[in-house]
Amino acid sequence: MNGNQIEGLIGMVLVLGILVLMALPSVLGVLRDRRMDRQIRVARRIRDAAHRGKSLIA
Repeated sequence: MNGNQIEGLIGMVLVLGILVLMALPSVLGVLRDRRMDRQIRVARRIRDAAHRGKSLIA
């Protein structure tokens, strides 16, 4: 590799690194939202099951 190719490679790696740093917060936010949605879904199922159980007894 000559000097121009090395400079091009360094530039490409730098641009990709900046892209990753800019996209990382969005990806982490999406993952966090999906986890919260899953927790809410589970909580609703538990609440509904408990409610159905109480209404059947009463």
